[in-house]
Amino acid sequence: MSESASISSGIAARYATAIFEIAKEEQQLDQLEANLDDLAQALEDSADLRDLISSPVYSRQAQQDAITVIADKMGLIPVVKNSLGLMAQKRRLFVVPQLVTQLREMIARHKGEVTAEVVSATALTDAQAAKLAETLKASVGREIKINTTVDESLIGGLVVKVGSKMIDTSIASKLDSLQNAMKEVG
Repeated sequence: MSESASISSGIAARYATAIFEIAKEEQQLDQLEANLDDLAQALEDSADLRDLISSPVYSRQAQQDAITVIADKMGLIPVVKNSLGLMAQKRRLFVVPQLVTQLREMIARHKGEVTAEVVSATALTDAQAAKLAETLKASVGREIKINTTVDESLIGGLVVKVGSKMIDTSIASKLDSLQNAMKEVG
């Protein structure tokens, strides 16, 4: 990990811990989790928001004003809204993506959940995701929350990561294995 990534992660961890503890104390973890989903979606959908949090062109006050308006429109709980405002004052908005990730991990640990990162060739239906979560729960022994992404280059199948374990059943992976086996023969 690069030094700047480590610094960013440390900054995000401090804010995440503070936000998590306050939300837990105020019994707002469910609202916090919903806010994180909304915030992550907004970051994914809006190039302007990504620019706002990462560009040094905006003044501290402009960032703070903008993020406060955005937080109000999104209906973020006070601890998140106030933290984002403070982060803008301190020029720390660039760590918001890491903050979201770390808060999600803290909430999952608190709930006793494990997050599975699932990459599939096509979007999973709700039924498929539920069946996969059930199967993984039987294997891991804990509640599973699934984050899915689509990568058409897999051709078919899934790549599932749970903690440090990875299961790759994609057709692309099998074709690569077959190609390597054929190279060894010839």
